[in-house]
Amino acid sequence: MITYNFDHVEGSLYEYIYKCVKNDIISGKISAGEKLPSKRNFAKNNGVSTITIQNAYDQLAGEGYIIAIPKKGYYAANIEGISKVNVAQQVSLNIQLPKEEPEYIFDFSSNRTEADNFPFSIWSKLLREVISVREKMLLEVSPAAGVFELRQAIANHLNSFRGMNVDPNQIVVGAGTDYLYGLLVKLLGKDRTYCIESPGYRKLQMIYDDEKVVNRYARMDEKGIRIDELRRVGAEIAHISPTHHFPTGITMPISRRYEVLAWANESAKRYIIEDDYDSEFRLNGKPIPALQSIDASGKVIYMNTFSKSLAPTIRISYMVLPEKLANKFYRQLAFYSCTVSTFEQYTLAAFISKGYFEKHINRMRLHYGRKRAQILGVIRSVFREEECKVLENDSGLHFLLQMNTKKSDHEIRDLMIQHRIKITPITDYDMSDNYEDRHQFILNYSSMDVEGLEQALMVLKSVI
Repeated sequence: MITYNFDHVEGSLYEYIYKCVKNDIISGKISAGEKLPSKRNFAKNNGVSTITIQNAYDQLAGEGYIIAIPKKGYYAANIEGISKVNVAQQVSLNIQLPKEEPEYIFDFSSNRTEADNFPFSIWSKLLREVISVREKMLLEVSPAAGVFELRQAIANHLNSFRGMNVDPNQIVVGAGTDYLYGLLVKLLGKDRTYCIESPGYRKLQMIYDDEKVVNRYARMDEKGIRIDELRRVGAEIAHISPTHHFPTGITMPISRRYEVLAWANESAKRYIIEDDYDSEFRLNGKPIPALQSIDASGKVIYMNTFSKSLAPTIRISYMVLPEKLANKFYRQLAFYSCTVSTFEQYTLAAFISKGYFEKHINRMRLHYGRKRAQILGVIRSVFREEECKVLENDSGLHFLLQMNTKKSDHEIRDLMIQHRIKITPITDYDMSDNYEDRHQFILNYSSMDVEGLEQALMVLKSVI
């Protein structure tokens, strides 16, 4: 009769018995074909309930360790050849994890948001309402482009805030712009020549390289991406940020915007991806009209994200496809599942449609405006004008520090790291191998610790 010791049981009793019997079968202590005790006898001998033994036997039978024969009982299955896993070896595998960033005491370039700025109380309230009102909808599979309520809310927001007349069915929602970039490659095709700005967002280069597409870069001037550069590299898809370019901060003037649109109209294969990642945060004046809003030929794919306006962990982004590409998406890619949970989609839809998003943006504009002015005041108190010049255009959440120094950009960066301070030069985002030092450094203030800024600037002053 099988007997086990129950003095040191962790977890449920049936699970402990299941593991004991399983181990005895694997080790051969209980041989293949051997009959196991009846549930009643097993329970009586070990001082437990028959329900506990029934649950253990059910689990063992479900996994194939025992066989139940009607009116005869339970028998150990033949598991000859089963691999015996050495747990100690399993947990000591040599997994090469990515190298972790060093711990800095100050970071000039972090693009995180402050936890105090997220509207937790409103978000949790709306989530509770969504769960109580939309129980059935929450468990239904989301359409490939996202739930209609969210796409409608986004379309209304774009109309009132960006002057864009958008059909909700043009909008495709996804878990972050990284995912949507990959989806666009599938939609536009891998046989196209993609082009990004230089300097520019290096992650874009990594994504396009990973997608195995031809990926070029085009140099910029003071107005943004150069048309002659697009022609030089034979670009068919131009991925640009005209409203607030990262990292230079350039805002593309209307004359250059029409030049880019004219370039796109020269060929049926050409499209523009307009990355409008932080357009909500133009601190002075009205937001600059999106390139999509002046596109009369269906050449602009508009992209935006809630990662900047709400929080980086809100992995909800969207793109607005021209009519031709929207039809192609529904024809060829509608079998893909939407990568954002319905719980988050309906909550965000309510957050936008009930006016909370607009209020949040207005509040954050005031907050960032005050913070920006405070930071500029600290900079002017540390540096003389001939030592450091601030390059800004009242847009977005970062600006540039133009340093007057003879040291190279990377020398300054490395010296600051020795002081456990991270500062990123523009040249880190140059896609070419033959870059020239600009002595321009990014200052992203979305989560910057203003109290520690003066000390960090003093270190920077001593370094340059």
